Amino acid sequence: MAPLRGSKKKRKTDFSENEEPADWWVEFSKGINGHLTPSKGLDKFESVFKISMKTFNYICSLVREDMVAKPGHFSFSNGKPLSLNDQVAVALRRLSSGESLVSVGDSFGLHHSTVSQVTWRFVESMEKNGLRHLQWPSSDAEISQIKSKFEKIRGFPNCCGAIDITHITMCLPVADPSNKVWCDREKNHSMLLQAVVDPDMRFRDIVTGWPGKMSDSLVLRSSNFFKLCEKGKRLNGKPLILSDGSEIREYIVGDSGFPSLPWLVTPYRGKDLLEIKADFNRRHFATRMVARRALARLKEMWKIIHGAMWRPDKHKLPRIILVCCLLHNILIDLEDEMQDDMPLCHSHDAGYRQQVCESADMTSGSDLREKLSLYLAGVLPS
Repeated sequence: MAPLRGSKKKRKTDFSENEEPADWWVEFSKGINGHLTPSKGLDKFESVFKISMKTFNYICSLVREDMVAKPGHFSFSNGKPLSLNDQVAVALRRLSSGESLVSVGDSFGLHHSTVSQVTWRFVESMEKNGLRHLQWPSSDAEISQIKSKFEKIRGFPNCCGAIDITHITMCLPVADPSNKVWCDREKNHSMLLQAVVDPDMRFRDIVTGWPGKMSDSLVLRSSNFFKLCEKGKRLNGKPLILSDGSEIREYIVGDSGFPSLPWLVTPYRGKDLLEIKADFNRRHFATRMVARRALARLKEMWKIIHGAMWRPDKHKLPRIILVCCLLHNILIDLEDEMQDDMPLCHSHDAGYRQQVCESADMTSGSDLREKLSLYLAGVLPS
């Protein structure tokens, strides 16, 4: 199975809003909880979908051409056809609530098969038209801003990202021998999602589709991101030149589950560390927390991948995960105010123990870590 990766293509982002009748939500909401006045309708929309109407309109504009070009002749139980906005609302509700097809269908007066078809049409269209929202920074100005924001967290200079991995758990029949490959170390069936995140919790690179039993290190080494970094095609920008003439190259930070590499900085291991190393670990932890928070928010916002999914199609699931990541980024790119009301959570893999890469301290990446710890301690001034 080929894992799914983030897009590498660069396209200009168009944030133009979709012009739809202002009373669409008022009419649509009648099928949920009865009549709502326009003033209360917007509040109800945001409480149901956890996004602003502005963001909703933009998402509609992304999928409009595909979903209108291929009319599915979908209708409510009363016979009324589903408009574009209706279809997007149903799909977003399915992805954000994590409720079953039957439950979502009952909420909106739809057959569960209609919810399934509409949601998949939406996923296919978003996968095609939303990839502009998930890409590695391509300009010097953009990467410089990322480095500056990371340095402001706890002082790490020239840092370009934080990496972490989470499990998307699944309920699969234990009796089926083919499902054994998905059984992970915690005896759950799961699929992995690896993400490299910027300081604004935006996903910059993802890979998913691998079975949950794979180690974090193996997932990384199997990814296109790893191959690009090893070939010098990524994290190959301007180094920081120190006063003694030495350099600090571009890098990302990750936990002890990852190997220490020339471009991946992991924490020191062991107890009773010297204060300079202990201080480094505290700063390192605070810096890489953005990745943990991003994955936690992804699962909290798009609950279809939170908890255990009921017998999902393992070929479709990576595409659903990708679209949830795209939607996560869209909220950040559009500065959706609804994000302000979401608490910052640090846990995205409840019940999973911290992995430790046995080769973490045995590779050339330790040289960069040593240099960074001395720089942060002021021994190596800039």
